[in-house]
Amino acid sequence: MSQSLEIKALQQRLLNAGYIADRSLAATLHLHSELQRPLLLEGDAGVGKTEVGKILSRIYDCPLIRLQCYEGLDINTAVYEWNYHRQLLAIKQQEQSTHQENIEKNIFSDDYLLKRPLLQAIIQEKPPVLLIDEIDRADEEFEAYLLEVLSDFQISIPELGTIKATSRPYVILTSNGTRELSDALRRRCLYHYVEYPDFDKELKIVNTQLPDVSLQLSRQVVAFVQNLRKSDLRKKPGIAETLDWTAALLRLDVSALEDDLDAVMDSLTCLLKTREDSASMDKAVVERMIARAI
Repeated sequence: MSQSLEIKALQQRLLNAGYIADRSLAATLHLHSELQRPLLLEGDAGVGKTEVGKILSRIYDCPLIRLQCYEGLDINTAVYEWNYHRQLLAIKQQEQSTHQENIEKNIFSDDYLLKRPLLQAIIQEKPPVLLIDEIDRADEEFEAYLLEVLSDFQISIPELGTIKATSRPYVILTSNGTRELSDALRRRCLYHYVEYPDFDKELKIVNTQLPDVSLQLSRQVVAFVQNLRKSDLRKKPGIAETLDWTAALLRLDVSALEDDLDAVMDSLTCLLKTREDSASMDKAVVERMIARAI
């Protein structure tokens, strides 16, 4: 099969699994698999970056191992940690009958090792999807440590030695761009910037995920959200918010936005996620936006 046909086939597999990807993203995911290189997905919050990792685990029929990054993330949380409570209990049980050097050898064994996401990912028999979510929220020190793991796919544990990868995971990193990532990390990864979907793509997503919604309402919802993203908001609604809002309107028996302004106002809690954004959307503003959407 030609590479072009393989990319189209991957697009179809993604669609069958519920994710609508344009050719550019499908081509990047194809190369990610063929080259076995980590993939950095960058873009605003809510554009579907995390969902890529989840969908890949489904179409590859493999485990999904997720590491959620945050400020202060350390090796104990991300890589491994010794089970100190079990070690202490073992020491008390063995100290009467075992030499000191044997005790130390026994308690620093695999039985007492707590495997965190990075270590879990490299010891799987079948390659998993390793989703390193929001890497930009982690400290630069952790990012530097991650470079070693992504370069050699091995982890050094002083008490045990070096653990090399049983299989190489499919690594997906996501970033919302809250801080600039290092050039070294970017060099090790393939890269794709995920934009907010255009009208046609978002309409297709809504109709695929919520097949019960009428074409009239789905078109109005997508047009409204597309216009809302152009407003001066602190938190622009992502695809998940579009789907939540559509589902809420269905629950409120809204068949067209212009038919029930009160229900539309009540349901905006699905779209607007800050006090300032909610305050900026009074009835007059929403009426004007509805008029533009129909």
